[in-house]
This record gives sequence, C-alpha cells and structure tokens, in this order.
Amino acid sequence: MSILNGKKVIIIGDRDGIPGPAIALCAESAGAEVIFSATECFV
Repeated sequence: MSILNGKKVIIIGDRDGIPGPAIALCAESAGAEVIFSATECFV
C-alpha cells in the first residue's frame, strides 16, 4: 500500500530541477490523483 494511495495532490515542479509532469507521473503511479501540476521558474 502506498502513502499516496487515494490522496489528491498539487504539484509544483522547478524548471531547473524536476519538472511538474515528471513528478505528476510518479505521484499517479503511486496511486495519487493529481489535481494541478505546473512547472515554475524560481529565480
């Protein structure tokens, strides 16, 4: 059983790090429901 199983998540990725869609795929494969996913630039 996963910690994220059945949870709703909001994902904010980093342009120079791990992008949002990559984190979203990992969260979905762990059983989470992705409500919002974005990739931002933190400068």
